[in-house]
Amino acid sequence: MSKKIAIGSDHAGFEYKTALIDFLKEGGYDVEDFGPTTADSVDYPDFAHPVASTVEEGKAELGILICGSANGVAITANKHQEIRAAIAWQNEIAALARQHNNANVICIPARFIDIELAKKIVDTFVTTEFEGGRHATRVNKIACS
Repeated sequence: MSKKIAIGSDHAGFEYKTALIDFLKEGGYDVEDFGPTTADSVDYPDFAHPVASTVEEGKAELGILICGSANGVAITANKHQEIRAAIAWQNEIAALARQHNNANVICIPARFIDIELAKKIVDTFVTTEFEGGRHATRVNKIACS
């Protein structure tokens, strides 16, 4: 069974979202697209919340959100209690977000990296495992309740 990935963006991330869906499907992943369906201007929370909820509810293993800076989607996703959304603009950051923080949503800044780097970051994110150990102790202290 392939890993299920939830993905969404705003208008600034639409082109990257489309390319990343193709990239992930070619890699054998089951991808659920939460929109948008065009590059018309939209509000990022309308797409970040459904992605975060799907991951939080266990209906997808990981989530990917894309907007211009990645800040808006990361802030929105992190409002969800069980979400650990990380902004990544380099491979090493994506790897550390998974290894040390058990991030379950990666946020891509489409206006600041090219699509090839975005693909590398996503590949690193979806293939890297949480290390646990001392990191688990820290991660378990993140939730407010």
